[in-house]
Amino acid sequence: MPPLRVRALVTGAGGFVGANLVEELADQGHEVVAWVRPGSDNWRLDHLAGEVDIADVDLLDPEAIHGGVDHAKPDWVFHLAAHGAYSWQRDPEIIMQTNLVAAVHLLSACQNRGFEAFINAGSSSEYGSKDRAPLEGDLPEPNSDYAVMKAATTLHGRFVSVRDDVHVVTLRLYSVFGPWEQPGRLMPTLVARGLKGELPPLVSPDTPRDFISVRDTNRAFLAAAAHTELERGSVLNIGSGRETKLREVVEVARAELGIAAEPEWGTEPQRSWDTAVWVSDPSLAQERLGWVAADDVAVGFKALADWLREHPEVHDRFGI
Repeated sequence: MPPLRVRALVTGAGGFVGANLVEELADQGHEVVAWVRPGSDNWRLDHLAGEVDIADVDLLDPEAIHGGVDHAKPDWVFHLAAHGAYSWQRDPEIIMQTNLVAAVHLLSACQNRGFEAFINAGSSSEYGSKDRAPLEGDLPEPNSDYAVMKAATTLHGRFVSVRDDVHVVTLRLYSVFGPWEQPGRLMPTLVARGLKGELPPLVSPDTPRDFISVRDTNRAFLAAAAHTELERGSVLNIGSGRETKLREVVEVARAELGIAAEPEWGTEPQRSWDTAVWVSDPSLAQERLGWVAADDVAVGFKALADWLREHPEVHDRFGI
């Protein structure tokens, strides 16, 4: 059984997935230290001021990491900070320093004072292009600087976990969506434009993704931390296990928001990382954690649409 109350550290807490996890941890009564990048706009955490300890920590500064861990004294560590996941983040040096080097320093600092769980947010991009749902033991074939560094971080975490007998787990996340998602991403854009009766420019209708709601990833993070009996250095796929084509997502949006406009396919260029197959095999997460995705695309999309409807204070950010 997980402890009733833990002290949790979340890096990348100002980001979409991080902010959702911080809120979930706080709602469950845990003490939360939320690390954010100095000078960043932490609009996702404004409503949590006073409930959680929000700290500016430069992950490119090893001394700041070690000092921050000494201050935070975490039982559980959730390493979600990343750089390079968005198309405009292209500097390979910053990608390496943020995704790999910072993780090495963070894990080292946590080992110096001890911890119960260190959960690393990996990425489905570590697998590269596959013609089927990849398994956790498959050879990573990353096809971007970001994916290379995420894969290296996974390997480092597994090595340290086995070598030192500590609880380190990497969750390879698929296409997470939900409240607080980055404006301009597909799902919030569909909601923002849909509330006006419009559809945005779209790539090919056959573009696949394995969409997973952020509510489901929250549950996976917490389960991974609590299951300390897991094999050391475990890597687990966190996805729905269902490939969804863009045409299906657009029909979900049209039904939920009553959009009469017809989609105009091919009016947006394909992304360089788009593949013909993009689907997870989450069976190991079900076996080891008892975790399965609860929200299908329609349920997750409705949750996002309801959230945007209910939070007019963020409408300007989403162009509503």
